[in-house]
Amino acid sequence: MPDHHFPRQYIPHVFFTLFEYDERTLLRASIPVIEPVRSYSRSEFHVGVTFVLACQRALTEAFVQLQAGDVSIVRYAVLTSSDTGAAGKRVDTSGDAIVEIMDAAGHVLAERVMLPDDFASLSNKIAEWCDSGDVDLVLTTGGTGLSSRDVMPEVTRKLVDIEIPGMAEAMRSASLKITAMSMISRAVVGARRSTLIINLPGSTGGVRDNLGVVLPVIDHAVEVLQDRQSGEHPV
Repeated sequence: MPDHHFPRQYIPHVFFTLFEYDERTLLRASIPVIEPVRSYSRSEFHVGVTFVLACQRALTEAFVQLQAGDVSIVRYAVLTSSDTGAAGKRVDTSGDAIVEIMDAAGHVLAERVMLPDDFASLSNKIAEWCDSGDVDLVLTTGGTGLSSRDVMPEVTRKLVDIEIPGMAEAMRSASLKITAMSMISRAVVGARRSTLIINLPGSTGGVRDNLGVVLPVIDHAVEVLQDRQSGEHPV
C-alpha cells in the first residue's frame, strides 16, 4: 500500500515536529512519539508504525543533507510596493507568486507586508528586516518602473552596502527574450549587512520570469554573504 494512500484510521496518533529553525538554517528533526490506541488491531498498528518510521527516515536524511551543506534553507520576507494594493483596491497576486515559488523551493517565509509607494515606509521596513538578523533575503515586488511613484530602486540603493549588478542584469536579459518592456525595468539587487535584497516587477508574470532566473544562485549568494560557504565553489 503506497504511503500516501494510508487510510486515516490506520495511522496511530503521532506527534512530531517536522522542522524547527534556530538562528539561520539550523534544522532540528525531533523524534516521533507514538501513542497507540487500544482499539487498533495488530495489523493496523503495524501499518501506522511503518508510516512513522518512513517519516523519521526522511527527516534524518534531510538533517544529514543540511549538515553536509547540500541543503540551504533561506528565511525570506516579501514586500509589495503598491498604492492601490495598500488601499485594498488590488489583490497582491505578485506577492502570492513569490511565496508560491519560494515555498516550492523549500524556503521559509518570515514575514509578508504590503505598503504604499512611500520612500520612508519602504526604507524603514527593509532596514528593519535586514538589521534584525532574522531575515536572509528580502524580495520586493512593484515600484521598479518609470512612474513618479516607482521608488523601489532608489530605496534599495540607499540601503545596500553593495550592489550585485550581475543578478539584475541577468533578470533583464532573460526577460527581454519574453517582452521588450523589460528594457524599462530599473530593478536593483544588492546586500545590506548579510541580507540579500532583490527587486522584482509588480506583475505576476514578471515575478515568475525574473525570480526563476536568480533562484538557482540565491542559496549560494546568501551563504557567501553570511560567511557560511564550505566546500568547492558551485559551477
